[in-house]
Amino acid sequence: MMTQVDSPSRSLTTITPTNLTSKVSPWVASLAYPIGRYIVLPVYFGKISVTGRENIPKEGPLIFAPTHRSRWDPFTLGYAAGRDITGRDLHFMVSANEMLGIQGWFIRRMGGFPVDTDHPGISSIRHGIELLQEEKVLVMFPEGNIFRENCIQPLKPGFARIALQAEASKCNLGIRVIPIAIKYSQEIPHRGCNVAINIGSPLKVADYRGNNAKRSAQRLTEELQASLSKLYQCPLNQSLS
Repeated sequence: MMTQVDSPSRSLTTITPTNLTSKVSPWVASLAYPIGRYIVLPVYFGKISVTGRENIPKEGPLIFAPTHRSRWDPFTLGYAAGRDITGRDLHFMVSANEMLGIQGWFIRRMGGFPVDTDHPGISSIRHGIELLQEEKVLVMFPEGNIFRENCIQPLKPGFARIALQAEASKCNLGIRVIPIAIKYSQEIPHRGCNVAINIGSPLKVADYRGNNAKRSAQRLTEELQASLSKLYQCPLNQSLS
């Protein structure tokens, strides 16, 4: 999950690359996606609806910005836009306390890397920028934590700062932010509940660049908040029809 990131005292784009990695294991991914898509998720959930896949660009650096309501979110996001659908690996910025034990072993091999949500380190932020510079797909949960409320929570500005730093680091990089609303028919998802994943139109990060970095991040954050709110307001029954 993503948390607020304070502005560093110097440009992150000039920092020496870190040793942090987020590699996807080909053999783990080749097993995990079909098992999740055809066995785990269909057995656990009722109806699963995905709308807006056409909004996902086929190439270029992307930030997936989904809502966060459950630990199921990375799995349902993979169902909606994972490697077997888009042909692209997803790299998750994940809370460090979720990177422990068997779960951590699996997350690391599915492209996850840790961030300390209380004191985000430059290495995690820098690695996120590196992934975007390499035109990868970076997943950040902009609400910061799991929320059960049936509305979009105020977004943390960290995702916008990373996006704008990365966009400024390379000419014509062309980063796009994809708003994604993941909605369950139950507040705490239980077996048999329905899931709707609504994928919105991309936001071009370059359109939000300006002379005032703080204001630019605020504008991008506000636009993503509005997009997620609109997607999340779509009635679940309508999404599943």
